[in-house]
Amino acid sequence: MTNEVTGPVAGSEVGALLRALDGQRRHVLGALDGLAEEDLRRPVLPSGWHCLGLVRHLTLDVERFWFRAVLAGEEEVIRTLPSGDEAWQVAPETAAADVLDRYRREAELADALITATPAEAPLAWWPHELFGAPHLHTLRDVLLHVITETACHAGHLDAARELIDGRRWLVLT
Repeated sequence: MTNEVTGPVAGSEVGALLRALDGQRRHVLGALDGLAEEDLRRPVLPSGWHCLGLVRHLTLDVERFWFRAVLAGEEEVIRTLPSGDEAWQVAPETAAADVLDRYRREAELADALITATPAEAPLAWWPHELFGAPHLHTLRDVLLHVITETACHAGHLDAARELIDGRRWLVLT
């Protein structure tokens, strides 16, 4: 995860939004820090999702989807989008560290796109079949959407973590 925004976006609106997103990404990872592999895979809510599944969802359905598919229009990403709840599934043989590392890598790829794109840049691709007419139109819109979704899921992970071992995560920055 990026700790400091540098370069041309450092003092810009995009830089401020990227710092906010990075804070939420760190919250996601911090909420899970120190959990054992079996706890990361243990569902604690009636819906049945587990922490690793939620991180995989953030990796594929949030970071990868919104930045590499929607913002950048990367054909390979668009062709390989997960369907249904597929992004929430983690194979038993997949190590927790691999899921967390993939989230970090996808965030780095997203950051490279974000820092190279003006706030008002139009989106390269829109998933009409999923969302109908576009309701997001620029990098700024996507960043605000992803910050909101990541923050919401960071809260879900806070609740799951507290149910698993009683630990509570507070973000002060």
